[in-house]
Amino acid sequence: MGMQGRCQCGKITFTTPTEKPLKLYACHCTECQHQSSSAHGITAIFPYFELPESSSGFVGIYTRLTLKGRHMECLFCTSCGSRILHRFRDVMPAPGEKPGPTATANVKGGCLENLNKGIMREAVHIWTQHAIMDIPEGAEQWEREPPNLKPLVS
Repeated sequence: MGMQGRCQCGKITFTTPTEKPLKLYACHCTECQHQSSSAHGITAIFPYFELPESSSGFVGIYTRLTLKGRHMECLFCTSCGSRILHRFRDVMPAPGEKPGPTATANVKGGCLENLNKGIMREAVHIWTQHAIMDIPEGAEQWEREPPNLKPLVS
């Protein structure tokens, strides 16, 4: 059983495929600041999964080009506007195909019902050169992106 997630209005609900994220990032880049309308974005990396069919009528997709030239699909609720997750087209499975080992669903942290302080202590802080808040003492942090980040969120 995975983590439960939902948008703000509750029209999109989902369960992640694992109980905990594979990795958790607090990204301080200016793009995440704009997307989250906050000091940073929180992204929880899970093995690839699709949102339930019952939510399909409420899912909007905004696609943007990343700094690395990848196409990132950003899924959001068309009713309340909450960002739900993002994924990269270059690692997404074709319809009906099994996802490859690098395919992930990158869930926005605020959607997860059981995200808590204990889990957040494991977050890696990235793009801290743009941070507008103090990074927790002892937290793993990178001024830019860590070298192992490429297949997951860059």
